[in-house]
Amino acid sequence: MVSSSHEALHRIFQKDPALLTRALQSVLRIPFPEPREFAAMNVDLTEIEPVEKRVDTLLRAETDDGAYLLVVESQGKPDDRKRGSWPYYLSYLHEKYRCEPVLIVITQNSATARWAAEPIHLGVRGCPSLTVRPFVLGPDNVPVIVDEREAERDVPLAVLSAMTHGRGPQAAAILENLATALRTIDPDSAAVFVQFVDSCLADRQAQQMWRDLMTAIQYFWRHPLAEQVRGEGREEGREEGRAEGWAAAILRTFQRRQIDVPDPVRDRILASTDLDELGTWFDRSHEVADAGELFTEGP
Repeated sequence: MVSSSHEALHRIFQKDPALLTRALQSVLRIPFPEPREFAAMNVDLTEIEPVEKRVDTLLRAETDDGAYLLVVESQGKPDDRKRGSWPYYLSYLHEKYRCEPVLIVITQNSATARWAAEPIHLGVRGCPSLTVRPFVLGPDNVPVIVDEREAERDVPLAVLSAMTHGRGPQAAAILENLATALRTIDPDSAAVFVQFVDSCLADRQAQQMWRDLMTAIQYFWRHPLAEQVRGEGREEGREEGRAEGWAAAILRTFQRRQIDVPDPVRDRILASTDLDELGTWFDRSHEVADAGELFTEGP
């Protein structure tokens, strides 16, 4: 179980390392060479005993231009101690592995992103001996993915979008389209991504919306977090909970799209216990122009 936002923000790159280099290339416009393969590495950078140094995630990327070490740090708030430890990480890794280290910082906070992006100069002021320039991924440059087809084309990037923009004004649209996109990938990967997003949603309303959506499409029940939220229950209770989740997701979609829902339509949605039927209605709720069209067969 992913226990914190800090953990999820870097673990997503362990799940899908290629997302990291895609973010460097497409989001930050860094001309990073296309990797042939990735390897996870030991994150412990302690040399002897006295001082422990540990990065969040460390990946080795093999490219036609040689090997790179991708150092991923998730940062919740500014921490001046990092101005010393980040240069240490890069110098130590370069000396130990003789590979080019690349520092990537990921955050959900714009102020923290601006702080992290400031170059670190060590040495004489105006003429430093060492300069470190972190690459930062945060809410100011990670794309806001609110289009369902775009989310389906790149589910990991859509997950990263939800993790960094989960407290923003478009959180509802991001989460709803991500929920739909998760149904297009294998359930085991989807279940992991669900945990990452849930851990990063600091806004209670957004987190509850996400849990309702996930309960509806059953991924939520693949993880122990479900037991914390709903407690242990019999299978029929879970089926009822999933139906309620689907219904809530449909009505929330209409609310977001500013489509009025007449009482008879609302009552029929809330009364349904057929999960297949509710899933079909959820898909249609993103397309129809009138709530009454929800139950109409065909295009």
